[in-house]
Amino acid sequence: MGVARSPAVPRRAAGKSAAQDPLAKLGIARPFDGALHLPLRYEDETRVHSIREAPRGRPVAVEGEIVAAEVSPRPRRALLCRLRDASGQLLVRFFHFYASQTAALAVGNRVRLFGEIRDGFFPEMVHPRYRLVKGPLPLPTTLTPVYPATAGVSQNALRKRIRDALRDADLTETLPEAVLRALGLPGFEESIRYLHAPPADAPLAALEARNHPAWRRIKFDELLAQQLSLRRARRNKSKERAPALPPPAALLGAFVEGLPFSLTPPQRRAMETISRDLAQPAPMHRLLQGDVGSGKTVVSAAAALQAIGNGFQVAVMAPTDILAEQHFRKFSAWLAPLGIPVAWLSGGGKAQAQRETLQQIGDGTLPLAVGTHALFQERVRFAKLGLAIIDEQHRFGVRQRLALREKADAAEGQPHQLMMSATPIPRTLAMSYYADLDVSVIDALPPGRTPVATKLISATRRPEVVHRVKEICLAGHQAYWVCPLVEESEALQLKAALQTHAELTASLPQLTVGLIHGRLPAEEKAAVMARFQAGEIDLLVATTVIEVGVDAPNATLMVIEHAERLGLSQLHQLRGRVGRGAASSTCLLLYETPLGETARQRLKIIFEHADGFEIARHDLRLRGPGELLGARQSGQPLLRFADIAADVELLESARDLAETLLDAYPEAAQRHLARWLADWQEVLKA
Repeated sequence: MGVARSPAVPRRAAGKSAAQDPLAKLGIARPFDGALHLPLRYEDETRVHSIREAPRGRPVAVEGEIVAAEVSPRPRRALLCRLRDASGQLLVRFFHFYASQTAALAVGNRVRLFGEIRDGFFPEMVHPRYRLVKGPLPLPTTLTPVYPATAGVSQNALRKRIRDALRDADLTETLPEAVLRALGLPGFEESIRYLHAPPADAPLAALEARNHPAWRRIKFDELLAQQLSLRRARRNKSKERAPALPPPAALLGAFVEGLPFSLTPPQRRAMETISRDLAQPAPMHRLLQGDVGSGKTVVSAAAALQAIGNGFQVAVMAPTDILAEQHFRKFSAWLAPLGIPVAWLSGGGKAQAQRETLQQIGDGTLPLAVGTHALFQERVRFAKLGLAIIDEQHRFGVRQRLALREKADAAEGQPHQLMMSATPIPRTLAMSYYADLDVSVIDALPPGRTPVATKLISATRRPEVVHRVKEICLAGHQAYWVCPLVEESEALQLKAALQTHAELTASLPQLTVGLIHGRLPAEEKAAVMARFQAGEIDLLVATTVIEVGVDAPNATLMVIEHAERLGLSQLHQLRGRVGRGAASSTCLLLYETPLGETARQRLKIIFEHADGFEIARHDLRLRGPGELLGARQSGQPLLRFADIAADVELLESARDLAETLLDAYPEAAQRHLARWLADWQEVLKA
């Protein structure tokens, strides 16, 4: 997937390592990087206040004469000075000081201080900046920028480096004048220089809220670079070759006829769209979205059959062993009656069986392989890979998806790619990060699925919950009990799965209580899940390893301990493990008090909403795109200045302009990409 590379990750200056140049840690390696290192906030040193009238609660400048100075040993060694102006006196305190400071702040000297005044018996400043006043000391005419910094880099050093960068950087305009007029945006150089040195009367609130016109221009340019890169990636991909896979009507008809359920209209629409894509000689890059339980897997199975029916192989990749095994079971159940064998390639299977499976994949005997990251391994070779299906795709980085794609024989062209996600993506996020993909949405649940009732319960009522579990299981249904950690954590005081399993086994002797967590070997996890799905386990104690991929229609109760510790996406995914049959289902969210404000908001959202897209919209507001996309783990670059939730209008304008620039102003598009993106050609390969 092509994405805009953040200007926060520039090319390193030649001959200097990050260890040698602390500014490299801030991403400042070339003049343009310095120009884009924009202030976090500003300080107003353009006016001097009287001590009595100076505003409190923010740094201010005052000026006066030192009338007393001493080094006090108690209660903590400090340099104490008393400053006087016409309105009153101010106590100045330095806990860390040098002999030169003691000399500069001697009685009789006149100084200008900048800091925050704290009211007390005497007004007081602690560690202010200061300058000696030996004659007329002109006031600055612009606000003082405060930049993001790092250890070993002072604000003064940053300001000097950025002044040099502004002198040397190429800030010429990249956008046509007609475009700027139509969008009502100021010039680029004008905006950059304004943000680094706003005039004394600049609107501080608008600057710090980043909605000033100068900020809007910078954010627009960043979004435009992202949209240009994504659209160029899309155009480049359309020029690549892929095997044309026309739909095998008889095979697909037999598949649909043999299903034990009827397809929903959204499933049929998604199948038809994907089928048309696969029939083209250009590689498909499609994202299939659907809420938990919406039936994405059967749509992907139809896509797999279309590739297999044309003599090509299919790789199905999932992020966890449990989800991979779930896919293996489903694909096997649907495809075995059609005479199509399915392989499961996990990271920890028996060596002999693995060797045989690899050989059959390599010689083309096995048309479909399901696996986890094991599919990336060098030893995995496909004879004729035509389609890669990637589930929960946001959990895989760009490089991992590339590694799977490169398993194809170059002579056959690129394999088609179908990516799936049960984490619904808000429209703005899809516009921003998935603009190079086609998107299909399954927006309805299969018939027979019942809404899951969600209840919030204080952990103090745990005995009542245990009794409820007993009632549900003795009535012939099954239940999950989810704990966030495997072992006890004193720091977080979380109930561990191991301890909870022991407690519930002791208190519910009438029930068979199972245990599953991420540290179990793959074979043991598979065995536990098979017993649960067969009804041999009444209550399954688990960590969040069951978040995706578990399908047990008889499970009607989900208990989640420490729900306040989990994110909205996890809570929604876990809740989706029940309600998969005809019986009414319930999700009980146990929480500890007191609740923080963010945790309170999350629990309120999950209680009030069942629609995954609505939950994802709130999740974007609470967590931002980085966390929602799993970008912290996947290495996905993020926007540095724009906020896709708040800057929807700018994002839409950038999206529309990107196509216009590529068609009507290709040179301007190239200049804009060259300015904002480093080595973007590599990114477009994804």
